[in-house]
Amino acid sequence: MSIKLYLPITVVCLAALVACSGKQDTKAAKTNAAESEPATPVQVEAAKKEGIQRIITAEAVLYPLKQATIVPKISAPVQKFLVNRGDRVHEGQLLAVLESRDLVAAAEESKSLYEQAEATYETTTEATMLEDLTKAQADVESAREGLDSAKRVYDSRLALLHEGALAQKLVEDAKVALVQAQSQYTTAQQHLKALQTVSQLEQRKAAQAQMQAAKAHYNSAAVQALYAEIRSPIKGVVADRPLNLGEMASSGSPLFSIIDTSRVIARANLPVQEAVAIRVADKAKITGPGVEVTGKVTVVSPSVDPSSTTVGVWVEAPDPKGCLKLGTTATVSIDAGSISNAVVVPAAAILSSDEGGEKVMLAGSDGLAHESKVKLGIRSGDQVQILNGVNPGDQVITQGALGLDDKAKIRVVKAEDNATDEAGKHE
Repeated sequence: MSIKLYLPITVVCLAALVACSGKQDTKAAKTNAAESEPATPVQVEAAKKEGIQRIITAEAVLYPLKQATIVPKISAPVQKFLVNRGDRVHEGQLLAVLESRDLVAAAEESKSLYEQAEATYETTTEATMLEDLTKAQADVESAREGLDSAKRVYDSRLALLHEGALAQKLVEDAKVALVQAQSQYTTAQQHLKALQTVSQLEQRKAAQAQMQAAKAHYNSAAVQALYAEIRSPIKGVVADRPLNLGEMASSGSPLFSIIDTSRVIARANLPVQEAVAIRVADKAKITGPGVEVTGKVTVVSPSVDPSSTTVGVWVEAPDPKGCLKLGTTATVSIDAGSISNAVVVPAAAILSSDEGGEKVMLAGSDGLAHESKVKLGIRSGDQVQILNGVNPGDQVITQGALGLDDKAKIRVVKAEDNATDEAGKHE
């Protein structure tokens, strides 16, 4: 009876002992596996607290600073071309001549009419009016002097008549002469007044108006003839010349395209968070295939493009040799200032987190790698500012962190040691 009672208890205890022994073996196996896990060789670099230059880079399209599409103002056949595509031209240089014999003839006719109107005006104002006016003034003065003389003679003879020293007939003759002199003086005054009337002034104005109208017509015809000479408004290179000799140049179609290659504009579209740090006159560089030129920011758009949610930024730079190819893409690097006392790590230490964002792997003093999510600031070359997640002096893993798990065993090596390990693996 007692043996039957204790038998189940014994079986249960044995089962418990076996289970505990299994758990201990599993834990030990895991511990041994962890201890036997090989350490991943990594390279590290200490996070530094120093100043960092904010360089913003972006892709941009190159445009000329100046360009001109020359459209003739008249429609006429091309009589002569003086330049070809690719030729360099200066401002004001004659590029082509259009057929203009009819315009030249019209200008000559207008010139003749203008000269005729000018001569008529001069005759009216100087040869006729001035001469007549001068003569009329002289006639008035002469008549006045004759009247004064006749009056003195009459007064003298009248006095002598009263004294009985002169005959009555002589007095009457003097009176007749006085009346004639008075009549001449009155006539001269009336003639002078007539020359000074409004009718004479209107005649002068009419002659002047005719002359000015003829001059305006001549100037218009002369300008129309000059439109046949096609000149360059800027200094540059002939980029396009669509017509050939003898073809009709239309007043609505381009005849030449001139571009100034000595200065270029690189137009870039930047994210808003980067564009807010850029100011007009910031130093910048434009880099193309095999060439780099230095310039400055000239335009920062005050508005955001709603379709791309970016801000337009223009960089202008001199390119006197024309090394940059207009219409192609280039890289702009804009110096947006510096930040002092920033926590800086190599860009090689930045990894993408599985949960989104960025992270770094820190080499702990316990020989393990520790994952740390970070918030990035500005980038400058191979250096990145860390806003949070890393402290100055922390050992960030720069090589070997890719694919490394959190709390994984690591072994810090130098660059030459890592190269030796890799060579041993290949052997």
